[in-house]
Amino acid sequence: MDQLTLGIGTRLQHTQHGPGVIVGVRYATYLISFIYHGIKEVDKGDTALEEIIPENVTEEVETHSEVEKSLLKILRLWNGVNEIVPLGDRWQKGIMSLQPADKSLKPKEIPIEDFFHKIVMLRDRIRVMEQQINAHKKLTDEDKVNLQQYITRIYGSLTTFNVLFKNKEQWFVGDKGGGNE
Repeated sequence: MDQLTLGIGTRLQHTQHGPGVIVGVRYATYLISFIYHGIKEVDKGDTALEEIIPENVTEEVETHSEVEKSLLKILRLWNGVNEIVPLGDRWQKGIMSLQPADKSLKPKEIPIEDFFHKIVMLRDRIRVMEQQINAHKKLTDEDKVNLQQYITRIYGSLTTFNVLFKNKEQWFVGDKGGGNE
């Protein structure tokens, strides 16, 4: 598969995750929305991926830009609908307590589920921002790559919260080769 030509809207088949559509493109990975497994980040060189080429579709019927516009419209419409992400079992019904250094001040207790929900919302909004950057018409490819590097650093800064996630595939992933912040 020629990884340089795949863009947002490309339909794929993955041997493990089944059918999906590319919803985001990063430097070395694709964000793919799989029908049965939600959004997953997959390496561009993954040999388990195969592009699905529709037999009866011509450029006049369906172009990449039309697919991109449709996906962006759907993403904006469903922006408030989030993927169901389970909290790790050991944190269920837990409380996060923030104790000020000054003992005369009252500590703040927050249910871990509430804190986790905000972390997941943050992750989802970063993903949408990333998709909007990738689809932006006026940004150059260089600008997109530079912004993508900042987003990768943001994910790296958030890896501390991965301990809360039940499933490893839903973790924040920063730059795998270098020091995460």
